[in-house]
Amino acid sequence: MAGLAVRLLRPGAVLVFSVAAVCYVAAVDPNEGGHYPTCPFLAITGFQCPGCGSMRTVHALAHGRVQEAFGLNVLTMAMLPLLAFFWLRWARARALDRPVRTKAAHPALIWILFGAVLLFWLIRNLPAGSFLAA
Repeated sequence: MAGLAVRLLRPGAVLVFSVAAVCYVAAVDPNEGGHYPTCPFLAITGFQCPGCGSMRTVHALAHGRVQEAFGLNVLTMAMLPLLAFFWLRWARARALDRPVRTKAAHPALIWILFGAVLLFWLIRNLPAGSFLAA
């Protein structure tokens, strides 16, 4: 049993840190100015990066406002299940004392994801894609 606890130490630490971060963002509203720094890309260029609106998305989700969260950053909403999948895969591998995969996915899938992020970044900053802006 002690071996299991040691193997789950890192996934557990990531989970505790993530829950703490979500609790902090839930308690300290990112919609109010002065609590968090401005996105450097937004401050310099005036354009939104792919992550703009993510903290407000997490805040909305923490308060049960799913529709609002989708409206703030749909990419973040799409990535949350993916992050949960990878964390669960990692924790399961550690619990079963199996080797942890060193590759997240096939390189083609990673390039597709990278392309989707770039496309989202471009479209949300065009007038036709203003519905994706946070």
